[in-house]
Amino acid sequence: MLTDYHCHILPGIDDGSRNTEMSLEMIRMLRKQGVERIVATPHFYAHREKSVARYLEKRQMAFEKLVAADPSCGEILLGAEVAIEHDISQLEEIEKLRMGNSNYILLELPYGPFSPWLLEEIQAVAIETGYTPVIAHINRYLDYYNKRELEAVLQLRAVFQFNNEAFTTWGQRRFVKSLIKEGYPYIFGSDAHNISSRRPDWDVLQAKASVDVLRSAMSLF
Repeated sequence: MLTDYHCHILPGIDDGSRNTEMSLEMIRMLRKQGVERIVATPHFYAHREKSVARYLEKRQMAFEKLVAADPSCGEILLGAEVAIEHDISQLEEIEKLRMGNSNYILLELPYGPFSPWLLEEIQAVAIETGYTPVIAHINRYLDYYNKRELEAVLQLRAVFQFNNEAFTTWGQRRFVKSLIKEGYPYIFGSDAHNISSRRPDWDVLQAKASVDVLRSAMSLF
């Protein structure tokens, strides 16, 4: 089943879809591109949220608003893109931010210099929750981390999520293909936020990646 494992499709909850109309148009675009299942992963920043419980309430409200607008919008699983912050592993109820009913949790590294505490927090999240970390859009960190730092991240017992856009640039495409060839566990996601500058782009990926590569990426859950 072609699954978009990372998508900001819920209306009005983060910097993704602005409203229900945009969400429905994003879904139409995804369906046209062959995507059958969507994991909605709105941003979760612990320093901005009152609590996990309050975040989940907002997420559920946005989801129900979307379904009410179009009950036939298809299979949408609820998750979160959890920003790695100091002591995020100690956050109460962090386990409720997993991807759907799976044993995976999507984590986002900050866009900035590498520091060892980031890996310590990721490992602690895995220990506290018992879930496998999924590192969001690892291809984007080529501009922030050197080879040694990237290797340290890749040594985590994690799944690596590639944005579809990685296949549009030579450097990122080479990086992604090397990880796939070396046997790292991976999935893809559009990381779509809207219908223009950050639109659903599975058409791009399917034009660039082999059927076998796509098939292997769809086995997470």
